[in-house]
Amino acid sequence: AMDLAYVCEWEKKPKSNHCPSIPLACAWSCRNLIAFTTDLRNEDEKDLTHMIHIIDTEHPWDVYSVNSGHTEVITCLEWDQSGSRLLSADADGHIKCWSMTDHLANSWENTVGSMVEGDPVVALSWLHNGVKLALHVEKSGASNFGEKFSRVKFSPSLTLFGGKPMEGWIAVTISGLVTVSLLKPNGQVLTSTESLCRLRCRVALADVAFTGGGNIVVATSDGSSTSPVQFYKVCVSVVNEKCKIDTEILPSLFMRCTTDPARKDKYPAITHLKFLARDMSEQVLLCASNQNSSIVECWSLRKEGLPVNNIFQQISPVVGDKQPMILKWRILSATNDLDRVSAVALPKLPISLTNTDLKVANDTKFFPGLGLALAFHDGSVHIVHRLSLQMMAVFYGSSSQRSVDEQTIKRQRTAGPLVHFKAMQLSWTSLALAGIDSHGKLSMLRISPSMGHVLDMNMSLRHLLFLLEYCMVTGYDWWDILLHVQPSMVQNLVEKLHEEYMRQNAALQQVLSTRIVAMKASLCKLSSSTIARVCDYHAKLFLIAISCTLKSLLRPHFLNTPDKSPGDRLTEICSKITDIDIDKVMINLKTEEFVLEMNTLQSLQQLIQWVGDFVLYLLASLPNQGSPVRPGHSFLRDGASLGMFRELMVVIRIWGLLKPSCLPVYTATSDTQDSMSLLFRLLTKLWLCCREENHITEPDDTLIDECCLLPSQLLIPNIDWLPINDGIISKLQNKQLVRLQFGKAPGLVGHTVSSQFDAFVRAPGQPKIDHLRRLHLGAYPTEECKSCTRCGCVTMLKSPNKVTAVKQWEQRWIKNCLCGGLWRRMPLSYS
Repeated sequence: AMDLAYVCEWEKKPKSNHCPSIPLACAWSCRNLIAFTTDLRNEDEKDLTHMIHIIDTEHPWDVYSVNSGHTEVITCLEWDQSGSRLLSADADGHIKCWSMTDHLANSWENTVGSMVEGDPVVALSWLHNGVKLALHVEKSGASNFGEKFSRVKFSPSLTLFGGKPMEGWIAVTISGLVTVSLLKPNGQVLTSTESLCRLRCRVALADVAFTGGGNIVVATSDGSSTSPVQFYKVCVSVVNEKCKIDTEILPSLFMRCTTDPARKDKYPAITHLKFLARDMSEQVLLCASNQNSSIVECWSLRKEGLPVNNIFQQISPVVGDKQPMILKWRILSATNDLDRVSAVALPKLPISLTNTDLKVANDTKFFPGLGLALAFHDGSVHIVHRLSLQMMAVFYGSSSQRSVDEQTIKRQRTAGPLVHFKAMQLSWTSLALAGIDSHGKLSMLRISPSMGHVLDMNMSLRHLLFLLEYCMVTGYDWWDILLHVQPSMVQNLVEKLHEEYMRQNAALQQVLSTRIVAMKASLCKLSSSTIARVCDYHAKLFLIAISCTLKSLLRPHFLNTPDKSPGDRLTEICSKITDIDIDKVMINLKTEEFVLEMNTLQSLQQLIQWVGDFVLYLLASLPNQGSPVRPGHSFLRDGASLGMFRELMVVIRIWGLLKPSCLPVYTATSDTQDSMSLLFRLLTKLWLCCREENHITEPDDTLIDECCLLPSQLLIPNIDWLPINDGIISKLQNKQLVRLQFGKAPGLVGHTVSSQFDAFVRAPGQPKIDHLRRLHLGAYPTEECKSCTRCGCVTMLKSPNKVTAVKQWEQRWIKNCLCGGLWRRMPLSYS
């Protein structure tokens, strides 16, 4: 059910060393970035530096470590809903907000913050932005995404004028204070602090959750199981440019184990207090412990009718909804005695479960998002059902044993403490678990979609497909799903993903059009039989981006033109007129709409050159179309993409009349050869064969013969394909543990590169290329570059061009790569 995918540890140095901080904090973002803390012991071994480390799960060795500047130990880490900002809080009451510099995943800076001087922070959360998408597991077989994933009506914690959610954070301190900081649009921070209740008392544990009505619920405990667990409603508002906090006491509860005479004094301390989810304030998880063992209880807040005495019933009969109601905590489930719990990780999937859903939940108990993780001091990890607390899966660490007898013997023999997880986080799809152990080492666990139960392949694939669709709709990163994809599943998953996508309405298809291509590319990377298609998918993303950018430069000749935009008219005319002569197609267009400045046309030459080169490469490879391992193969049957190329060829032809130097450069054997007319004629013939997806015909012999002659007429260019990525995912498929070291890239090779892939593998000494600007960087680039964490696309950090059209192109890729991945800064001498 669970196995170790990889382990990453610190290099052991004699004088300075990373030691786990107490308490240890860890957080996992929706972009699959993991942040965790350690303390760095200085050479004199007196001072500790409190470090924050941020890693991307695909490149865990490429750790970004920053001296947090916190003077006391870091108690909390929290990502925002977009995964681009991080909060850290310490035991001195300081809260810092970290943001990416230049949108780079391995470059962070502290921008703003707040503080409650000398008051340790015990709970921290970003305010809710009002966005909640519920998963309906029981409808995973439905065809419509709207049935599988529905938008839940959920109010933001605080709104600006016009209903826009206001950003900020809320924290609870050890002395019972709640502090709220709001980020104003001008960059200023508005902070207010209020006591949770009139009688302030020590808060050892706390957690924060949100209600659908926009309120905040805070749960607190003083750490003693004989004391009640208190709940408070917190309302935040802005009055006269000042933040106002109102608090109200909610029903409290006592843990069941303290009311049981047999266990009254057995578990003296409450060690973990967590709401089941940030947006589920009605359900809470509690763990009470002693030195050797723990017990876990799950509680739910219910609205119950208040019984009315018969005397009052006779005086004023209760009719319908008029019966008085009361909120009351009821225990849902509790475990038997367990080994001592060291860490808890809760699922982030918003599967809406009510108290009456226990039966339904048990019916769908194989779904990974229904489980929460408990780590124990013996090194083991259990996944238990989030409501019933029934065991779903178990992992035994190197220091834990399967047999209780062996465990007891081991405890007697062991001199030092056992290695165990001190902090854990589940990924956003619950298919992976990251744990930081008592040595500061990061372990990545793979959690089976079937939770260890024997499911048929179709059910496992359906779980993976359902979660891929969820990531596609939400925009979350899907790296943790790829952990479970075996080479034999790739073809099936890609086909089923495409089928589900084609069932959606046209508007949703347009929104998800690039995301599904990026998802297919990442899947195809996992099998040697489909790896050539990775290049095709990235080329398709590049083609879509070029087509959108070039069409957006066209302007209508008359501003009050009521009909379609020039780009839409271009598409319509090119699809209607099937003439193989480029000039005859061109005549039907209003050429005055294509007039651009000369500087703009010249600055786009590299993109225009790529279009020309790619068309030539595709046509020249048509005679070898029987070889699917060649990049570009899938384009030969893709009518939509060929149609896009055809439109761009027409646009380029018109622009060439204005500025001949912007045209793609071809090396022809004849000076009189009109290369663009030739390529357009052949491209149109190929496009006519597959313009209708359901009626694809084979190209005739005449077309293939003409394409065979192309190498003798024009020099066929080498296409600069994306490199095979240097990430970890392709090394994890054989299910063997990979051992890594922070700061040291592994010397592992992914797929064995055979001669059939020579077309898109670049030798170490060859010149590098900027994949987005299509500029050559030389064999040893001198410009600072960034690369995509997912597809390996490389581009320069700073723009060498100041033309507006180029800036517009580059602005598309400021935050994310064309595949949606994050950027990371590369060393100057990258290989």
